[in-house]
Amino acid sequence: MNGMNLKVDFYFTKAKKWQEEMEKLRTIILDCGLTEDLKWGVPCYLFQNKNVVLIHAFKEYCAILFVKGALLKDTKEILIQQTANVQAARQVRFTSVSEIIKLAPVLKTYVFEATEVEKAGLKVEFKKSKDLIYPEEFQNILYKNKALKTAFEALTPGRQRAYNLYFSAPKQSKTRESRIEKCMNEIMNGKGLND
Repeated sequence: MNGMNLKVDFYFTKAKKWQEEMEKLRTIILDCGLTEDLKWGVPCYLFQNKNVVLIHAFKEYCAILFVKGALLKDTKEILIQQTANVQAARQVRFTSVSEIIKLAPVLKTYVFEATEVEKAGLKVEFKKSKDLIYPEEFQNILYKNKALKTAFEALTPGRQRAYNLYFSAPKQSKTRESRIEKCMNEIMNGKGLND
């Protein structure tokens, strides 16, 4: 198989679930001539050092993620936006090797299209932080706590987005509330999530 990167092998060998599915996705993507690397702890496939597509595993599925998937035509309507706050990336999810084999020609077409997006230098136009959808729990706290609202609005747009993604991620309201409470002092002190 062309383009295999030995430092990426460990990801596939250590996988407890979806190993066969991810190996099949790897084969399909490498057949498209991309360079394999390991970024953010997952296999990443690049064209001229630009990230094109990732492979990652979740509890209920494995997926490929097109970094600029929002710019793809998606003629087969298989791309999924993970959450309302994900602006550029789009996933294709799988739960079996047979699904992957069935979609292999389509996946290659999408990988080639994503590569063309990079060749053309196209960029996703990101929404401003004020346009992001904040979880209801955070909106309620900001409404009640004007000092926190002022401090949050004083943060850079990137810091606001990071907090918003962190607060929005949990499925349970209780977990979202807990995360918000834990971060309130940092926000009041003008610090970002990872400062």
